Amino acid sequence: MDLNLIPVILSGGSGTRLWPLSREGHPKQFLALAGEHSMLQATWMRVAKLAGVRAPLVVTNEAHRFMVAEQLRQIDCTPAAILLEPAGRNTAPAIAAAALAATAEGDDPLLLVLPSDHVVTNTAAFHAAVREAAAAAAGGSLVTFGIVPTGPETGYGYIKAATGEGVRKVAGFVEKPDTATAQRYVAEGGYFWNSGMFVFRASRYIEELSRHRPDILAACRKAFAEAKRDADFLRLERAAFEACPSDSIDYAVMEKTDAARVLPVDIGWSDVGSWAALWAVTKQDSDGNACRGDVMTLDCRNSFAWSEHRLVVLIGLDDAVVVDTDDAVLVARKDRVQRVKDAVARLKEGSRAEAELHRKVYRPWGAYDSIDMAERFQVKRITVKPGAALSLQMHHHRAEHWVVVSGTARVTRGEDVFLLGENESTFIPMGTRHRLENPGKLPLELIEVQSGSYLGEDDIVRFEDVYGRSG
Repeated sequence: MDLNLIPVILSGGSGTRLWPLSREGHPKQFLALAGEHSMLQATWMRVAKLAGVRAPLVVTNEAHRFMVAEQLRQIDCTPAAILLEPAGRNTAPAIAAAALAATAEGDDPLLLVLPSDHVVTNTAAFHAAVREAAAAAAGGSLVTFGIVPTGPETGYGYIKAATGEGVRKVAGFVEKPDTATAQRYVAEGGYFWNSGMFVFRASRYIEELSRHRPDILAACRKAFAEAKRDADFLRLERAAFEACPSDSIDYAVMEKTDAARVLPVDIGWSDVGSWAALWAVTKQDSDGNACRGDVMTLDCRNSFAWSEHRLVVLIGLDDAVVVDTDDAVLVARKDRVQRVKDAVARLKEGSRAEAELHRKVYRPWGAYDSIDMAERFQVKRITVKPGAALSLQMHHHRAEHWVVVSGTARVTRGEDVFLLGENESTFIPMGTRHRLENPGKLPLELIEVQSGSYLGEDDIVRFEDVYGRSG
């Protein structure tokens, strides 16, 4: 069966439940949590070999647009479009924008809606499920995948299915249950975890959204009609999209339409919504311990440990989670990891940068790593990709000293433009317009020493920027 199917990959999440590894500035869909590829990359690779699958539509936000483009480029994926949401409005508007893009040229493909941060370990079973769901969707159904539960999970919503085999009617959607209710669902049968994955024809989703939430569709039509093309991105019009009501596809459409269908599947699925969930899908040793990085466990059972850069030793711990990053360490009981979001909320209340950013921050031109900081100075290691350039900018409150470690730098400093090689340096006085470029074919590595009364990232006045950033 030639599917004529477009994957719609939703990549707008902030992923704070896996803090400190996942943060708003670099959430879990961009991390390699369950293999060598990021979860976004794995999402595309999972469907890329299905016959009849076309280039994906990706919906993401402004802040993550370059990470999406770069990670897809790394796996040779050229998306049909990367749609930028100027504000988060949940899944119903995001999918509406994708459906409008899919039908803009008069085509009416099937859409396979996929969150970008899920794990599926049985790819063959997933492909078979997509083909079965696509056959029903071609006839006008709106099909969702219900995951066969492996236990009384309280962290997921459930779908009650009508009796039958294969794709069948949805008897109801239910919210996340308490433990007793979840145990009853599993014992009774006929209840499945709500995966957030769907297959339907683009026009059918638009039709059902028009019937049940015309206000959402109207706002999305206006935002799409007035969207602006910007390099690899399609920017939805800000005012119209921000005026759109926020709602999920379940509430806006699936719980209201009589065309909702569910296909129960057993595909090794997880939404990796907590450290306990990641432990469950990570290879474990004979004591049930799952470890990533330089980790040693002694007399430990059923624990999870992640270390990015240094040796971490666990002794005598059962059901524990230990996560070590450059600037934060998490230690928790595995049955309490849902409270990570409370810790992140407290960090935000205290205006702690660790709530949103890692020590290493990725930019469209490369990355910088804040390796040392104290009053009136900061030291960064800066990496600039070949052919990339930072904005032409100026700082009111700090001066900068650059030392090239490897590669070649083209420096603009005031009216002067010159090259620096390895072990060469320059000084950028406060208030001086400047730009850093990599004209070479190898990455440019340099050390930047900042000094001044204020060293925040918001002390940047941009005059020119090839990436369309302002500030």
